[in-house]
Amino acid sequence: MIYEIIGDNLPVLKVRLEKGESIITEAGSMSWMSSNIKMDTTSRGGVGKSLGRLFSGERLFQNKFTSIGSEGEIALATALPGSILAVDIDPYNSLIAQKSAFLACTEGVDLSIYFQKRLATGFFGGEGFIMQKLSGDGKAFLEIDGYCQIYDLAPGEQIIVGTGHLAAMEETCSMKIKPVAGLKNIFFGGEGFFLTTVTGPGKVYLQGMTVAGIAGAIASHINFNQE
Repeated sequence: MIYEIIGDNLPVLKVRLEKGESIITEAGSMSWMSSNIKMDTTSRGGVGKSLGRLFSGERLFQNKFTSIGSEGEIALATALPGSILAVDIDPYNSLIAQKSAFLACTEGVDLSIYFQKRLATGFFGGEGFIMQKLSGDGKAFLEIDGYCQIYDLAPGEQIIVGTGHLAAMEETCSMKIKPVAGLKNIFFGGEGFFLTTVTGPGKVYLQGMTVAGIAGAIASHINFNQE
């Protein structure tokens, strides 16, 4: 498999598949493909895993695209402006990602539901109690809202993240919420009541935009025009 990410902040993932090679994608992400690419919609693991993916923000079924007879090409697009992140997954390197982050993967990667161990972190941290876990062995592609900044945290090293800006982290990292100090900061600072603290070791993937931020900006513009 050879891949190329094009399109700057409106990214498209172009994947060149060898004869008989396949890629698993989120339903509805295909933009165009060669005529020799065959699509097969699958639950990948049965009803239990399908429901798990549904709760983690993905659709009930996934699509498997296979190149038949010769090389073929398929292009996948993100739902929002941002970035496409290519990550290597192996048995020692699982990744925890935000809901709806999954775009595509090779057949050896498994997508499953992940529950935050601390209820407070899930309810108030802004990343959600239910997230996605990518495990197994292969290549995965994630949708990132806006620009992606990567930090490789040392053991015990921490970074403070605003609500919704944590796109993904390696499973070796941990996260918990931290209340914003001071009433003035809480009510007038614009950062909300809580911030998320991520502790290493491991890589952390941060995103410059959030779905809530985009929706708020659009809603404000629509309301302004209506007035």
